[in-house]
Amino acid sequence: QVQLLESGGGLVQAGGSLRLSCAASGSTFTINHIGWFRQAPGKQRELIAAISSGANTKYADSVKGRFTISRDNAKKTVYLQMNSLKPEDTAVYYCNRLRVAGADFPIDDWGQGTQVTVSS
Repeated sequence: QVQLLESGGGLVQAGGSLRLSCAASGSTFTINHIGWFRQAPGKQRELIAAISSGANTKYADSVKGRFTISRDNAKKTVYLQMNSLKPEDTAVYYCNRLRVAGADFPIDDWGQGTQVTVSS
């Protein structure tokens, strides 16, 4: 069993940066594909970045070139580096395991997520 905990959100001005962390417990972390999702007010949750067990990455067009997903298996943590933030990036951000690498098929129940607010 793997449990994930998101952290690192906050309030930032447009153009700024944040780094989110997704810390995992459990011994099978290294074989898991992980995705970062976000849900803005009034919108559906969407997969924005994914990293496979082999560290292949995939991004939604809305964040490509600005966000970078990475993983540190020794620390059982996946990161989301967010640069050049825009007000439209404001959302609650979640991580989850993925059934298929890069695909929007989350495995686990959703945690509380971490709030990111970008002011204009």
